[in-house]
Amino acid sequence: MKIHEYQAKEMFATYGIPVDRSIVCRSVEDAVKAYAQLDSQKVIVKAQVHTGGRGKAGGVKLADGEVELRRHAAAILGMNIKGFTVDRILVGQAINIEKEYYVSYVIDRSSKSPLLMLSKEGGMDIEEVARTSPEKIYKFVIDPSVGLPDYLAREAAFKLFDDIKQVRQAAVIFQKLYKLFVGTDASLAEINPLVLTKEAEIMAIDAKMTFDDNALYRHPKIAALHEPSEEEKKEQNAKSKGFSYVNLGGEIGCMVNGAGLAMATMDMIKLYGGNPANFLDIGGSSNPTKVIEAMKLLLSDQNVKVVLINIFGGITRCDDVAKGLLEAFKQIKTNIPIVIRLTGTNEKEGRALLQGSGLHVAHTMGEATRKAVSMC
Repeated sequence: MKIHEYQAKEMFATYGIPVDRSIVCRSVEDAVKAYAQLDSQKVIVKAQVHTGGRGKAGGVKLADGEVELRRHAAAILGMNIKGFTVDRILVGQAINIEKEYYVSYVIDRSSKSPLLMLSKEGGMDIEEVARTSPEKIYKFVIDPSVGLPDYLAREAAFKLFDDIKQVRQAAVIFQKLYKLFVGTDASLAEINPLVLTKEAEIMAIDAKMTFDDNALYRHPKIAALHEPSEEEKKEQNAKSKGFSYVNLGGEIGCMVNGAGLAMATMDMIKLYGGNPANFLDIGGSSNPTKVIEAMKLLLSDQNVKVVLINIFGGITRCDDVAKGLLEAFKQIKTNIPIVIRLTGTNEKEGRALLQGSGLHVAHTMGEATRKAVSMC
């Protein structure tokens, strides 16, 4: 689960992490009132959306005076950034920045531990830094049974700073950020950038946090901040109907029984040059209602150009699955090509039932995948 920058900053402040003064606003007039409260000639105006790249999209602007603030606030509110409409902005006091740094905690699955990542290349796309200059990123695996003791916090801080006063400031911030990361069951706690000001102060002027969905029951106040996107709403709806769905943005809609087979199906689509639109595991049921709901979900995706149904009949019989599919398609009318591969128990009987149905029947997984890719 993601939260907005202003919400993350509120959490930072609660844990004693120094942040810039800022006020969230939902209108131009709110922004003007915030400007008066901040009592600063220059302010930063930032779009609040659940995605990165706000600056590149024009969603972050420096305003020098009320007139410029009004112009920037009006331009950013309502802006579309990577499919997200900006309905609120953060107006913050401009900071005299001397240097920018990157700091974050993530979960390192290989070591099964929190990982502290640091870089002197703050304010930039950290993925690009990792790709082009991996030596500029410092990593510290944190033993969860020990945490971040003083000596390790200072060792990390020395990677960014030379002045001992700044090292001490940064070490305290790293320790407080770690406590926040662990205490809220976060999967990411990021400061980009952490800045050194011209007044020799260190503070977080941006904040990003995501949380482990499986732990939200322990944090009702955090769970209440959840603002699901349209795709997340689809995933929640699918879960309520008994199957697992994740949108992937491709053009071949997948309906598969079994998570392992679903992943293999996506791999096959990529192998033959296509792009899966989703992960969709409908389980082992041949219930027509379930198939209908799954097809409605797939066809609601505007990117889907063909549907690939890949069914392995183990305990479930393929002829039962075929009957369920035929019943489902009596209720669903679509011009999108549908490729079906049935294999397993009673597969011949199942394929025979589908002959003449207008559906494209394949005998093997490779054949079905090639057909689907060719129809895009």
